[in-house]
Amino acid sequence: MFAYSRPVIGRVSWLILFSLYIALFLNLAFYHNVLKAMPLTSARNVMVFLSMPVVAFSVINIVVTLASFLCLDRIVVALFILMSVLAQYFIQNYGIILDRSMILNMLDTTASETFALMTPQLLATLFFAGIVVIAASLWLRHKPYPSLMSAMVYRLLNILCSGLLIIIVALLFYKDYASLFRNNRELVKSLSPSNSITAVLSYYQHHRLQNLPLIKIGEDARLDHAVAGNTKKRLTILIVGETSRGANFSLGGYGRQTNPLLAQDNVIYFPHTQSCGTSTAVSVPCMFSNMPRAHYDDVRAGHQEGLSDILQRAGIEVLWRENDGGCKGACDRVPHQDMSSLNLPGMCIKGECYDEVLFNKIEEYISHLNGDGVIVLHTIGSHGPTYYNRYPPAFRKFTPTCDTNEIQTCSNAQLVNTYDNTLLYVDYIVDKAIGVLKAHQDRFTGSLIYLSDHGESLGENGTYLHGMPYAIAPDVQTHVPMLIWLSDDYQKRFAVTRDCLQKRATQPYSQDNLFSTMLGMTGTVTREYRASDDILSACRVK
Repeated sequence: MFAYSRPVIGRVSWLILFSLYIALFLNLAFYHNVLKAMPLTSARNVMVFLSMPVVAFSVINIVVTLASFLCLDRIVVALFILMSVLAQYFIQNYGIILDRSMILNMLDTTASETFALMTPQLLATLFFAGIVVIAASLWLRHKPYPSLMSAMVYRLLNILCSGLLIIIVALLFYKDYASLFRNNRELVKSLSPSNSITAVLSYYQHHRLQNLPLIKIGEDARLDHAVAGNTKKRLTILIVGETSRGANFSLGGYGRQTNPLLAQDNVIYFPHTQSCGTSTAVSVPCMFSNMPRAHYDDVRAGHQEGLSDILQRAGIEVLWRENDGGCKGACDRVPHQDMSSLNLPGMCIKGECYDEVLFNKIEEYISHLNGDGVIVLHTIGSHGPTYYNRYPPAFRKFTPTCDTNEIQTCSNAQLVNTYDNTLLYVDYIVDKAIGVLKAHQDRFTGSLIYLSDHGESLGENGTYLHGMPYAIAPDVQTHVPMLIWLSDDYQKRFAVTRDCLQKRATQPYSQDNLFSTMLGMTGTVTREYRASDDILSACRVK
């Protein structure tokens, strides 16, 4: 009895209704982006714009109607609605673009980072625009057709009419569409649900190629004889930053003092440094590979050795300490420790730890180090959107702060204050690492590099977080801080003049320079080393 109380609607009408819902209401972000790229300054532009929902509806209608021949239309519509709701939410609120790299970011995101994005606004949007509509689509009953033939005919006519609409629009506005999308290539990535489908397929095609045999590089690696024969060993700390943008480092000229400790440490800061990518999943494997960004192949990097492997092969004891959800393959074959798994009281909250956890028992490790060593500290740094969780209360210097994961609801001042507090803590962490090296200078010649993986958008032009396609990413996402600290002993022992480095620091550098700079700094000899990429090379007194 209850089943017959449900509203009845023809199957084709049902397909049209929910295709319209997706095309019109779940693509508002796409239409907003179209208006920015093509203002309605002429009657033709208005006509082109009005034709876009027609094309979107027609394509979606054709797909779901085809699915109905296999009785999969309810499932496909539900999936399309869920994908479109989520995509539109993140495009509208964070200004992201959905592509393969963004799918990779999502899959590499830790549980704590995922929960940080689960805001009340997101849940409400998902419920009312997604779950409720899907429930309504499942509640409606399909009106049976008199015969199988009539059911087939109605659906074929539906497909034919939609195809005809697409042809008409193409005949009228093909040149306009071609020009618009040729000049705004990323625009289509905000069109749902095609953006999600294309991104997932692209990720799958690349991912299936990564399970290939390991390619070895630097098999000739060894320590320089002059280094290997010296009783005093080298100890290098490489700090891989997270989401620190160069624009907010006071060492680079930022008006607010965000690096008070490092300013006293005689570090050499490189203010014009560019990242390889705009996400950790791209930048970290890239900076540890022997491939420059211009020729970087993420598939090859996924099954090829990198910097850590070469250092270890040369005889250096390598240790990777992790506090950012994974090394993205850069530490797979060297000793590595997930420090967040320790869940130390007072330092870790709900699976996330302050970066000071990276120093837990580090003195003990160094005391047992017999040869040359490289310690990589992968920090969580300034990772958003929960910037307020990245530093202890003692570092809450700039106020008022944005103490929520709904960062788009905060004022710009609150957001910047909170972000700058994370940089104060970064300053403390790097300074502490330098202190560790100084404490062991009787046994080791110390050196340090700090390099962030990518930058961050803090609401500029409505864009938040990071992960934009590199070609259109704002400078704040690709301009990253890099600094080098060399002990007095290092400068004397290896004839590196600080004055020379200070002069060269004004030149442009990038994450491409890390690979050979680390090889040169540690005295690793290999054919993979390129002196032209080694920042220290030109400043070594011959």
